[in-house]
Amino acid sequence: MLTFWFFLLYVVGGLFWAAFLLWFIAAFFLRGKDLSAFDRPEGQRFSSGAQPSAAMQGVLDRLARMQGQLKGSSRLHRTALLRQAFDHLFDDHAIDARIEPVTCAGVPAEWVLASGADPTRRLLYIHGGAYMLGSPRSHRTLTQALSARTGCAVLAIDYRLMPEHRRQAGIDDCRTAYRWLLDNGPEGPQPAQSVFVAGDSAGGNLTLSLIAWVRDAGLRAPNAAVALSPATDSTLASPSLRANAATDAMLGPAFAPLLRLPRTALLWIAGLQNRINPRNPVVSPVNGDLSRLPPVLVQVSGSEMLLDDARRWVNRARAAGSPARLQVWDDMVHVWQLFNPELPQANQALDEAAAFLAEAERGTLT
Repeated sequence: MLTFWFFLLYVVGGLFWAAFLLWFIAAFFLRGKDLSAFDRPEGQRFSSGAQPSAAMQGVLDRLARMQGQLKGSSRLHRTALLRQAFDHLFDDHAIDARIEPVTCAGVPAEWVLASGADPTRRLLYIHGGAYMLGSPRSHRTLTQALSARTGCAVLAIDYRLMPEHRRQAGIDDCRTAYRWLLDNGPEGPQPAQSVFVAGDSAGGNLTLSLIAWVRDAGLRAPNAAVALSPATDSTLASPSLRANAATDAMLGPAFAPLLRLPRTALLWIAGLQNRINPRNPVVSPVNGDLSRLPPVLVQVSGSEMLLDDARRWVNRARAAGSPARLQVWDDMVHVWQLFNPELPQANQALDEAAAFLAEAERGTLT
């Protein structure tokens, strides 16, 4: 009997020290710095009027139909079904642009060329989708709108996705495509006159990571960048992740259940999934050196989970002397700009983004 109790104490003690070690590593090596000082100011606010409007209800219905396609699916097949549903979410939209497939130094992509697009003015677009979903096809409503509004030739890249590939593979594809874009356009090899970068959600994260890498690599900086609802902190420290889980119609249903786990567990999951320390600026650009960056516009919804990710990045960048602007729309879904032209606030946000890029290109930003 005594042997049993000694054995039990040995097992319990081992579990305790294992749990303590996991907590210690998460607390001191995986967590990022305290960024609560950058929760203010809140940025430029845009009212969305009474919600839900008929247009917003249409957006919510479209999302509900996509989520309904997953009912009864096994976890094994869910990613494939999500990818297919996302790629075909806007099949009922007419795309008023020329689509030209291209391979840029090994990275598959497509040129999106609205009427009158200037091939020497180029915008690299990095789609969102939690690093696991999305493609140039899923984001044509956005890339077409950006090409039409800015007059740029938009290069939408099909970077490698998880879990088939490591997170670093997608990051490398963005870097490769940017280098290629500087000297190649839709008409072949030709230096770019102006260069921009934009992305949404996971693509916003990749956008902000990319522009810091461009600076550090000594490459030609983009004239400006736009990040739509970007994820900037992979350590999951932003208060809005939990505070806005119930009001985020797109991210809430998928990610709110995960937030019931202890943060230590989430940090380990993030580290093991990405195979990169979650506080590393490569995946958490809010933790990096944000000085000497090009002008950046960040747009986010006031009711989405990534609100504080966006706000903290902008306020840190401004504190470091970089020209950054935050625009917050009330009561919008995550990356509502996708739902143009039927959603008025999507058109408004895209008009603001185009105006920002034009001001940056002219050097007249205030």
